[in-house]
Amino acid sequence: MASHGFWSLGGDNAGANAGSQSPSTREWLFSVCVHSSIVSEQNRPAAALGFRNFIQIFVLCVSNLNLKPDLLFFLPPSTGLVPGSGPEIPRRTRVEIMCAAQRRRCGEIGRSGRQTAAPGRSRGTCGCNKSCNCTKAAVGFSDLYSTDLLPASDGDTKTMTFLQEVVDILLAYIVESFDRETKVIDFHYPNQLLQMNNWELQDEPATLDDILISCRATLKYAIKTAHPRYFNQLSTGLDMVGLAADWLTSTANTNMFTYEVAPVFVLLEYVTLKKMRDIIGWQDGRGDGIFSPGGAISNMYAMLLARFKMFPEVKEKGMSSVPRLAAFTSEHSHFSIKKGAAALGIGTESVICIKADESGKLIPADLERRILEAKQKGFVPFFVSATAGTTVYGAFDPLIAISDICRKYGVWMHVDGAWGGSLLMSRKHRWKLDGVERQDLVSQKRGGCLKWKLLNQSGVFCVAFRANSVTWNPHKMMSVPLQCSALLVREEGLMQNCNQMHACYLFQQDKHYDLSYDTGDKALQCGRHVDIFKLWLMWRAKGTIGFEAQIDKCLELSEYLYNKIKDREGYEMVFNGKPQHTNVCFWYLPPGIRYMEDKEERKKRLHKVAPVIKARMMEYGTTMVSYQPQGDKVNFFRMVISNPAATFEDIDFLIEEIERLGQDL
Repeated sequence: MASHGFWSLGGDNAGANAGSQSPSTREWLFSVCVHSSIVSEQNRPAAALGFRNFIQIFVLCVSNLNLKPDLLFFLPPSTGLVPGSGPEIPRRTRVEIMCAAQRRRCGEIGRSGRQTAAPGRSRGTCGCNKSCNCTKAAVGFSDLYSTDLLPASDGDTKTMTFLQEVVDILLAYIVESFDRETKVIDFHYPNQLLQMNNWELQDEPATLDDILISCRATLKYAIKTAHPRYFNQLSTGLDMVGLAADWLTSTANTNMFTYEVAPVFVLLEYVTLKKMRDIIGWQDGRGDGIFSPGGAISNMYAMLLARFKMFPEVKEKGMSSVPRLAAFTSEHSHFSIKKGAAALGIGTESVICIKADESGKLIPADLERRILEAKQKGFVPFFVSATAGTTVYGAFDPLIAISDICRKYGVWMHVDGAWGGSLLMSRKHRWKLDGVERQDLVSQKRGGCLKWKLLNQSGVFCVAFRANSVTWNPHKMMSVPLQCSALLVREEGLMQNCNQMHACYLFQQDKHYDLSYDTGDKALQCGRHVDIFKLWLMWRAKGTIGFEAQIDKCLELSEYLYNKIKDREGYEMVFNGKPQHTNVCFWYLPPGIRYMEDKEERKKRLHKVAPVIKARMMEYGTTMVSYQPQGDKVNFFRMVISNPAATFEDIDFLIEEIERLGQDL
């Protein structure tokens, strides 16, 4: 790397003072091109910037060799500039420096922030101070509109400049999101936020300058879900490769219904779904599947297939052609099971909730009892949804026992692994989903029987399969950007038979390629977003072992939290025992109610603690964690960890913050 004009011992750009220095005095001149309007520390002594930050700025600017320096620093040994000295430059400032340096590759940015040409040098056609073919131009956005961008005939330069500005905004936000010194949320009440910005839609177009302002405002008030101290939802974190894949997907802007319009994406979906089925344990990854808009839709797909499998005539004749159906699920299951029954015309009253034990696991004996009751009342049991990772407790239903009951009564077994399915990637934790896969040998009276002959002995094996379908959401524990949910189905061809409508303008039968790759007819949607590429690209970047390490780390953090608070004064666990997933459910008891003897009054006041602390978290912007009641239990905190950026220190911070915000309650 050339150092001319950047790091010299009395070079061309060193000036008189620098020229008088010699190597023996070890006084070095660092000529750093940093935009002076960005770095407010420009007038401070170089040593005060800190060696690490100074070098970071230096390296950033050296990589952009077309620049004149804005700042000069003389660094003799007497400055005391040593590694690690001085305060940190805020991360947002560093990324703005990075973005400014990137913008300077073609054109000089003067102290005003506008591109300027160096004296005696001619501009290139793009406005640079050198002859080049780059597209960077001195573009002002206050008098430009979206119609000035591509596909406008002269819109290429304006488009590239505009999008670079957008990228700069995004990069600054991304880096800031991982900075623990920044707020998780800049909270304002809805009426305040409505008044602070003009969100109304107008008849007249806004300028591109206004559009950029809107981009900044939107991110300013957005929740930083990538923040290491954001624990509010099951989907947290931000993966850089996944983000890049999402940008690419939006740029491609295609539909997933046929191979002819999405050749690569359709193939990647095929490859990835097969890999996921193989990880489940289905032989050779056989079966079917589809990516859908979230776990709720995946669960509804499963219920739809179960009904069609038992009563295929329902597709044409409707619910009047079938008897009264009954579906079964845990009382701790996701609300989407009832919502799916409502959407399919089965009705929420036909969803029978099964009792769960103290830790939130479905009780198999109660399932069998309720199936028998439903049959006696004239219902036809057709669907059981077991949960692998309940939303609140993180419980894993006993899948083996449930599958035995389903096989006994001929009922479709679905596993809602939207939250817990990703544990299949972990050799340490996948046992929690035992029963989702294929069981090889069972008694002769159960399952599908196969004749065999081995070592001159003959007999009958019966091969029994467990789950008929599985929901698995990589956008949760695997931190794939939203949305990314897969339904995996064991029976190949069932989805096609259930949903196909033979639209001749899309699914022509005389195409010149293999029509099995036209997957759109097995989906309920016509237009289907490309959700596969971000998962596939992340999988390529991390490998299965990378996902495994990420998942194991999150579970380790949850166990750390549990061990830290289970015997800590002021905390009570909602249920006994270690968490099954990363869900840690607990009450915090402030000093004011910790020793109350009146149990009813204590319970009443405890119910208000979590909402107040949560509100204070949001107002301070320090962290976010969810709370809710469950059955007869008053509001408690439900801590979930799926963010790869979280550390043990962040767990410690959460505990201390809860105590700080709740000590006066």
